[in-house]
Amino acid sequence: MTPGSLAHVNPGELSSAVIDAVRDAVADGDISVPIPQMAPVEATATGDYATPLPLRLARAAGRSAPEVAAILAKRLAKRPGVRTARTTGPGFLTITMDTPLTARIDESYGLMAVPPAELWPTRPLTFDNPGFRVRFAYARACGVRRHAADLGMRETDGPLDDPRERLLIGLLADFPGRAEQAARQNDPRPFTRHLERIADAYHDVHEQCPALPRGDESVDTRHTARLGLARAARIVLGNGLRMLGEMPEDRL
Repeated sequence: MTPGSLAHVNPGELSSAVIDAVRDAVADGDISVPIPQMAPVEATATGDYATPLPLRLARAAGRSAPEVAAILAKRLAKRPGVRTARTTGPGFLTITMDTPLTARIDESYGLMAVPPAELWPTRPLTFDNPGFRVRFAYARACGVRRHAADLGMRETDGPLDDPRERLLIGLLADFPGRAEQAARQNDPRPFTRHLERIADAYHDVHEQCPALPRGDESVDTRHTARLGLARAARIVLGNGLRMLGEMPEDRL
């Protein structure tokens, strides 16, 4: 089959791409297994995606899980938008996209209908209130955008290697998957909890890995790379609030 682009990937689209790879491998005679209906795909802490499907197919295929993963990886690596597909661990299939996650997040990222949820209370305006943490995280990210514009800063690609940054990237990558889970289970709680985790992770990044220079600091590539992460967090937090029926506010 002609592979479609995965430039604006979400876990659901990747799941379909993995199943397509299984179907093609079966058609080519490389493995003989029943075609599964879906492949579980999870975001990793680096913004990559991984599926344990080869572990589940290994027995039926009469091959080791790493062998199954390698067969599927060969096909997935040909998909537009995929940089690498490879075997990791005991037989996971891990996929790295052509562009970093922060560059792939646009204003439509993750938007979909989720079940109605009881909104967080508006008060107290303290970190004890998860709703305040989410709303304030969004407002903080909006503030970064305003101040960066005042300084004439522009996003650049660059390493985001701090563990706090990697944690946030992984949570952002998993945002569409948690929305899909909420819709599939008709339960908004996994989605709202995930939004809270994103907010908490962004507060840590904002305070410990700032996108804006402090004091007499000059703007450097660390700041401009982090600016892209702040933009991605702003979009995801804003989209999450809108999906729950709340209009996010730029300032609190």
